[in-house]
Amino acid sequence: MWIVYPPSDKVWAANGEEEEGGKKAFIDGIKLLEGELKSNPYFGGETLGFLDIAFLPLYYWFHTFETFGKFSIEAECPELVAWGERCMGEEFVYASLPHPHKVYDMAVEYKKKLGI
Repeated sequence: MWIVYPPSDKVWAANGEEEEGGKKAFIDGIKLLEGELKSNPYFGGETLGFLDIAFLPLYYWFHTFETFGKFSIEAECPELVAWGERCMGEEFVYASLPHPHKVYDMAVEYKKKLGI
């Protein structure tokens, strides 16, 4: 998991070479995670488990990363996006996390406050 969290900040909160390096590291990390899904619907197999729950908050940032980074996570990792959609279909998941567009709006406001 920690291979994707640090570079994810550079995708939405950096510019230039730092952003490009962060984007590459982030995509490499999510590709590695996607490989761990194998042919399972969830990281732990057939049921939602600990790793799924741990990674879901970052999944809700995907829209923000794509918008600021100008790339498509689905084009890079379609199985990972399908996993996220499956997880969002779980009522307790959908009810407990903010909509991805609200995450984006919060990131925009945060960047303004930081002057980024």
